[in-house]
Amino acid sequence: MDSQQNKEMILREYQLFQAGDIEGLLQFFADDVEWVGVPTEFMPFSGHYHGKQEVRQFFAEMGNAQEAEQFEPQEAIAEGDKVVVTGQSRWIVKATGQSYDNPWVHIFTIRDGKIVRFQQFNDTAAGRDAFMPADMTLRDKDSDASLLH
Repeated sequence: MDSQQNKEMILREYQLFQAGDIEGLLQFFADDVEWVGVPTEFMPFSGHYHGKQEVRQFFAEMGNAQEAEQFEPQEAIAEGDKVVVTGQSRWIVKATGQSYDNPWVHIFTIRDGKIVRFQQFNDTAAGRDAFMPADMTLRDKDSDASLLH
């Protein structure tokens, strides 16, 4: 596949995600896909996943924890085996009722028509704050050196 075909494939995948077709989306991933996310305190689905089964688990955990109010890919750039997509989303956390805006960048590596690596960058502080338990005060948050963001 060339760069343009890779870009078109990734944009189709976003449509599948937005339609809630996770099984259809997973067909585009290699069996041993590497999923790289930033571990974020309080976010149960953040971090790294390896293989299609774990990526399926990621989507299940994310769906159980939050609901998309907005999810909009904005720009896609393709070069060689890489596709980079920027976007904006707004999520509502089911456990806290809090919402957060989340600008993001996704980097896909594609080989033989399958995604072999996915890496995401997003506003981890906004997500952490929205997922933070209600009984935790701002002082607790600021003094806890173990928080990841």
